[in-house]
Amino acid sequence: MVAMSSMELLIPKLRLGECHSKSQLLALSSSCIAKQQHPRALMCKASAAESNATALEQTGGKMVVELVGAFNQLTQKINVLSSSSSRLLFKSLKLSIPILQALPLVPDGRSPLSKALSLALLLAALQMDAEVISAGLLTQVLEAGAISIYQVRDRIGTGTAHLLHESMRLKNIPSKVEVLDDDSAAALRKFCLTFYDIRALILDLALKLDMMRHLDYLPRYQQQMLSLEVLKIYAPLAHAVGTNHLSLELEDLSFRYLFPYSYLYVDTWLRSHQPGNKPLIDIYKEQLLQTLKADPILADMVDDVAVKGRYKSRYSTMKKLLRDGRKPEEVNDVLGLRVILNPRSGIDMSQEGERACYRTREIIQSLWKEMPHRTKDYIARPKANGYKSLHMAVDVSDNGMARPLMEIQIRTTEMDMLATGGTASHSLYKGGLTDPEEAKRLKAIMIAAAELAALRLKDFPSTNHKGLGFGQRDEVFRLLDKNADGKISIEELMEVMEELGAPGEDAREMMQLLDSNSDGSLSSDEFGLFQKQRTEMSNARPCSMTSSKWQTTVA
Repeated sequence: MVAMSSMELLIPKLRLGECHSKSQLLALSSSCIAKQQHPRALMCKASAAESNATALEQTGGKMVVELVGAFNQLTQKINVLSSSSSRLLFKSLKLSIPILQALPLVPDGRSPLSKALSLALLLAALQMDAEVISAGLLTQVLEAGAISIYQVRDRIGTGTAHLLHESMRLKNIPSKVEVLDDDSAAALRKFCLTFYDIRALILDLALKLDMMRHLDYLPRYQQQMLSLEVLKIYAPLAHAVGTNHLSLELEDLSFRYLFPYSYLYVDTWLRSHQPGNKPLIDIYKEQLLQTLKADPILADMVDDVAVKGRYKSRYSTMKKLLRDGRKPEEVNDVLGLRVILNPRSGIDMSQEGERACYRTREIIQSLWKEMPHRTKDYIARPKANGYKSLHMAVDVSDNGMARPLMEIQIRTTEMDMLATGGTASHSLYKGGLTDPEEAKRLKAIMIAAAELAALRLKDFPSTNHKGLGFGQRDEVFRLLDKNADGKISIEELMEVMEELGAPGEDAREMMQLLDSNSDGSLSSDEFGLFQKQRTEMSNARPCSMTSSKWQTTVA
């Protein structure tokens, strides 16, 4: 009764905003009686998450949430990120987010910020350097006339400005020819490979892929015109610069818009061999990898085993059907696996690696039925260019269900490196360069560009960028802590908000909300709690700017 009397005395003093219904009040009273806790403390705790969400919905708080969320999403995609690259991405996000939010929706119905982040995530997944990703974030800002190339140069950097300039030049490439036939398309590809920055080409290819993924809003004739350009120019160009995932998806999307019924026919046939939701190639890849790792003889020969899988694209399958006049079930390389073996170090690693390849073939023969007429031994009889590998085809049909033959390549790490070098030259040839010396020169330039990008990424690497771990949390904290004193002051928070175009005064309310020890600044732990709350908010409200619509996938 004493507890009830105390409760009755306290209830009239509670603010109406702290309890929204009689049932809530009764539940709270019962909790207080049972636990002997002060009711006001319990109500504050119960409504803390709601208060946090409300405060962070203000202009300044929302801007900071979006900035931190975008940075986290990008850095999760990048394997290794330098301190200078982190700063560059952070600056680009601070510049682009407020401008993109002020722009109207893009024609396909997306917000400009959503489109920019989709493009940036695609470039990050390709492991492009921070300058390319920054250029992707700022492309729409530049096109809208909200900022000039010179302002990008002064505020972000010369490298990003150069890439944006090159990307703008590339937009008019198809207009350089009157008729887009095979010869003119090959000439355009050669022109691009010869005279443009390789990173600007990849940025432009990513833009084309983003466009093709959202083409449904256009009338059919425009879909077909753009798809023809992509199929003739950009898909082979993507293959030429080594971005094979881009090339395959560009081909398939173009095929879908140009020949929808043929695409549906091939797609339906390929999907008919896929049991359930898991891709068939993933099932076979895991099965083979586990079998190889369990073999004791192979384990004595190699330090590591890797298995890669691929599906033949819809477009490539259709080309084979038309070129060879085959029926779908006669296409033999729809499924493909590649086994890469890393032999144990010793006196003769090359010979040991070859023995491991033949042992792997024996294991595969015990797993599936081999098609002898499809077997090729390029280890015993290497190709003229030095290519070595074992090729075989196996029948993976089971339980009376017929499936396409699966091709398997077996090689050592050294053989794979040689094959990759050969593929690079072959890619340039397919991209439109028929002169071997010219292809060799451009290949050297491409390798140098790749090494430069790697150096930019690996300079002063951060500790960890996988998931919302301490390394990533600390990286964002360091970027906000401009004077590096180990805390984010109210002045630093106000400066960030003003850079994002939000009222700096919002920083005071946000600081009061997040500053748990009331010392007037945010420590690393307090900022970590904010990161956790931001993640919970994004998971609870799919319409927020950190929603899954930022996510992109590569087919």
